[in-house]
Amino acid sequence: MSVGNWVVIAEYYSDTYRTEFICRGQETKDRALKALRAVLHTYVPSKYVVEKRRQVYRFADQESYLVVIKGRLTEWECTLRVAELVSDSTESAVAEGAQREDDAAEPADGPQDRIPPGC
Repeated sequence: MSVGNWVVIAEYYSDTYRTEFICRGQETKDRALKALRAVLHTYVPSKYVVEKRRQVYRFADQESYLVVIKGRLTEWECTLRVAELVSDSTESAVAEGAQREDDAAEPADGPQDRIPPGC
C-alpha cells in the first residue's frame, strides 16, 4: 500500500496572498484532518496579532475552516485546510497522472508535479 503525503495549510492575505504550511508529512487524509482540527483554536499567523476573540467557521465540505481572529486593533482571517501532494496520492490514477515525461508531446490532463529542466 502506498502512503500519501498530506499537509495542513493556512491561506490568508497580508499585503499579498500567502500560503503557510502548518503541518507536513501526514500519511493519510484522516490524520491530516485530525491535525487540522487540533490547530483550529491555537493557530496564530506569522503576522503578529494580539488575540481578543476567535471565531471558527466550518465550510460545507467539513474539510476546511475559516478562522477569524479579532485583535486589539485589527481583525484577521485565514482559511485552514488539508491538501495532498498529487505525486504521492494513494489514488493511483491521480499519482500516475501527476508524473509527466519532460519530452511528452501533449501535456497530461490534471495536476502535475515536475522539476523544470536545468534545475
